[in-house]
Amino acid sequence: MKKFISVVLGAKAVRSSLVFIVRVREGDLIKTKDNIIFDVKGLVHPPNKVIAFPRYIPSPEGNRGRGDNFYGKVYNLSERFQYLQKHAPQFIVYDPVFGSTLCEVPVDIIVERFDPIERLAKLRTASKLEDLERKAVMLAEALKEAADIPWSSIGISGSIMAGLFTFKSDIDPLVYGTTNCRKAYFALQELLKNSASQFRPYTTVELQKLFDFRSKDTYMDFEDFVKVEMRKAFQGMYSDVDYFVRFVKDWNEADEQYGDVYYEDAGHVKLAATIKDDSEALFTPCRYQIGDVKVLEGPKKEGISEITSFRGRFCEQAKIGEKITAQGKIEHVTDKRNMHEYYRVIIGNKPSDYMVLSKS
Repeated sequence: MKKFISVVLGAKAVRSSLVFIVRVREGDLIKTKDNIIFDVKGLVHPPNKVIAFPRYIPSPEGNRGRGDNFYGKVYNLSERFQYLQKHAPQFIVYDPVFGSTLCEVPVDIIVERFDPIERLAKLRTASKLEDLERKAVMLAEALKEAADIPWSSIGISGSIMAGLFTFKSDIDPLVYGTTNCRKAYFALQELLKNSASQFRPYTTVELQKLFDFRSKDTYMDFEDFVKVEMRKAFQGMYSDVDYFVRFVKDWNEADEQYGDVYYEDAGHVKLAATIKDDSEALFTPCRYQIGDVKVLEGPKKEGISEITSFRGRFCEQAKIGEKITAQGKIEHVTDKRNMHEYYRVIIGNKPSDYMVLSKS
């Protein structure tokens, strides 16, 4: 009998012919019938589809093995679209709700979902672990204890979850739920100050290495990069391995459903502004409420009140009261739930997108 996968967004099922249910959100991975492994973006998805981009692609020359299959890894967004255009162009669609061209994977071709919480639970009870897996478990244990959060709120994502890590791989924990996330971030700040812990902040040399990697698809001056990255506690080194913690709201905290809000492309803009609210800056996707907006380049729209990004690298990029300069795509937002309209700037889709602290 043919199996149908139903994606549940929050608690809403979007397909009636059910055999089993898959709930997907930021940090999850999914595998299709063609053995392509995608990483899921955000918490809002169209009916019968998942917004996700290829992360690990089948390749005989790949250096990552999973069973009898070998994989390569694609990093930046342009490489992902190039791969899709060549191997799976049917996934590239214009989404009228998001007002963007996205990769949307039909749920009925998904054969496996990788769950970060389940993966960590299995690692914690495994009789034998690779060195990187052992360090991932130790990091999670240290973070759980310091933050006093439940195991049900912590997971491991990335290459460790997929079983496709190499000796160069980093550790990608996730924390779920607003309260748990804030407790975990505070704990990380304290752990980085504690010389007895195995957590430590990046050195200047390590920040240069991180800059060299990220600047491939996010252009920024090294001085601007260091100024914001050196104060982020969700990244650094644990037992001499890079870690990057992603913070995601829990199912019951994500109230937006597909079609509640419409987004319309309004061009690209460069602006200067002041951060008025950074309470959503920790999460992926992250949001910043802004004021004192001055458009420096691009369409001079009235009512630009938000900067948002689906990329973890822009979390905690600025704090309340700080003046920033940002560049990205401007969108007209229509929130049907409360009949509210405004403009936002979304960053991270192009290498030219950025948000930095103003020099003056």
